[in-house]
Amino acid sequence: MTDILYRWPEAAKFGRRVPKEKFYERGTVSTAVREKFINEVQRITWAYKLAEATINLPGTSAVPEIQVFTIDAKTDDVSEGVLGAIDRAIPFPIIFEIARHRADQPEARMVAAHKQLGVGTPKLSAYYSTGWQPGGTGRQAMPTAITLPALYAALLQPLTPITARPGEEMSDVADRLATVRKLEREVASLERKLRTEPQLNRKVELRRTLKTKQHELEQQR
Repeated sequence: MTDILYRWPEAAKFGRRVPKEKFYERGTVSTAVREKFINEVQRITWAYKLAEATINLPGTSAVPEIQVFTIDAKTDDVSEGVLGAIDRAIPFPIIFEIARHRADQPEARMVAAHKQLGVGTPKLSAYYSTGWQPGGTGRQAMPTAITLPALYAALLQPLTPITARPGEEMSDVADRLATVRKLEREVASLERKLRTEPQLNRKVELRRTLKTKQHELEQQR
């Protein structure tokens, strides 16, 4: 995970405020997520449209455009449930920037899920994020790319805690990261059991299983 914020192209500026009610009034949004919109979100801005018409990179059916949404938080953060509701409502990949104030100091973080478009509801991976950065942090130029899918992969890559392997698509990275997180939970659970298990023969068995899972985890990272 890299602490980074991008300098989005001026030509791609959209700057349209989107009423948060548009997302939580949808029948598919649960009462709990609706409450999170009300309690956590101050303002949602559709800030930039990265498209062939704005930045001269060709898109595909998988990545026709990339949208950048800025969310001003009422509290310390915005829940993934809120991001997911917005992601499922917009038929394009989205990069989110969440802005907050702490002790009167502005901070921001960039967060996104890998989004696979298709028939029906888009498929979303887990959300990946930078750390919080001071509002005055210098922004970096966008990654160099020759297509919108390549740009999308380059924007997501610094957010993920694992590195893409040669020839690996972002969908493969997302699947591998899901496997890594599952294995990490299994390893942590086995380590807890090992510490508290009183029987020696059971300890030996747990240690053997733990070694296998740790090896699998290293292979996936």
